[in-house]
Amino acid sequence: MNGWRLPVTVEVGGQPFSIRSDFRAVLDALSAMQADDLPPEEQRLACLRILYPRWRELPSLAEAFTEAMKFINLGRDINSDQPAAAPLADWGEDVQLIAPAVDEVLGYSCRQCAYLHWWDFLGAYMNIDPEGLFGTVVRIRSKRRKGQKLDKSEEEFCRNNPELVKHKHKKTEEELRLLALLGE
Repeated sequence: MNGWRLPVTVEVGGQPFSIRSDFRAVLDALSAMQADDLPPEEQRLACLRILYPRWRELPSLAEAFTEAMKFINLGRDINSDQPAAAPLADWGEDVQLIAPAVDEVLGYSCRQCAYLHWWDFLGAYMNIDPEGLFGTVVRIRSKRRKGQKLDKSEEEFCRNNPELVKHKHKKTEEELRLLALLGE
């Protein structure tokens, strides 16, 4: 693969299949993987239906799912032996923090653009200013998880913004593993 070209297909059963590469489709697929009202098998199928326009033609759903997860992981294999850890951010819960921070990196609104490849979106996400609002929230969540002491400004931030530093959504083991691989 040429590192300067963003993939819009993945190979399943030796055949190329288009994959919806816009960040919104990937976030929808990840959301489907969190659907508490669906068993894991149906979560995976919902993910495939979202990401593959021709999902009914897939020769192997298991291979298609593996390739979708690899696509989401920036083309890298997912190590299923890696222990799952709770993420520091939630795509749905933290959207009001994430989107403006991503916009700052991109220089335009990701929510208003017609198309933004997942890898470009994730690249912007990974370059969010650690001193900005979202960076502050993630730093506080990380310190709390590790049992580290917050400094006075962080304690004050928590008192003034308790709703920003708490998570409400419970993650699945598979999602925790994927998010851990993505560095969240």
